[in-house]
Amino acid sequence: MDDRHFYQPAQGHGLPHDPFNAIVGPRPIGWISSHSAAGVLNLAPYSFFNAFNYTPPLIGFASIGRKDTLRNIEETGEFVWNLATRPLAEAMNASCAPAPPEVNEFDLAGLATAPSRIVGVPRVAASPVSFECKCSQIIRLQGASGDVTDTWLVMGEVVGVHIARALLRDGVYDTAASQTILRAGGPADYFEISADTLFRMRRPDYP
Repeated sequence: MDDRHFYQPAQGHGLPHDPFNAIVGPRPIGWISSHSAAGVLNLAPYSFFNAFNYTPPLIGFASIGRKDTLRNIEETGEFVWNLATRPLAEAMNASCAPAPPEVNEFDLAGLATAPSRIVGVPRVAASPVSFECKCSQIIRLQGASGDVTDTWLVMGEVVGVHIARALLRDGVYDTAASQTILRAGGPADYFEISADTLFRMRRPDYP
């Protein structure tokens, strides 16, 4: 027998659970705070999230469906990314409940806010790292055929960075000390970054 399971996504994967998210992962979590033009706060985690550019620093997340976060950013042009950590995991999970637009997920998750310095959207006070962002692009995704999807990629330029000083060791950010959590496959799997999984490789010089 062939030792590789092969499938064409358009025809189904033939497995108990779609492996796509598990393979592309663990993935960083886009824990996004935003508010509507009327000032109603929103906080929601997105598992399709990453960084895409150094200068200017650009991050992005995908909203599958026109969710409150997407609509808020369309209205205000601003959002904040908050680092999801192991101590905040349960609160992060509580903030993903499918609450109606008038519900403030900060309150739902029992989280305090902290003011940002440049944008009008508050941060998660307990999160050790936050990026204040201004929206740079909103792109509706499409497949190879050109057919549009029900997913929007929201890109933002990072215009302000907050880092807990305890995570700066001799001026270098200590990733493991942050206890960052990452989304994995399956309906409920996560991983925590820890120092015991650290290894280093230097970029090689070309001979």
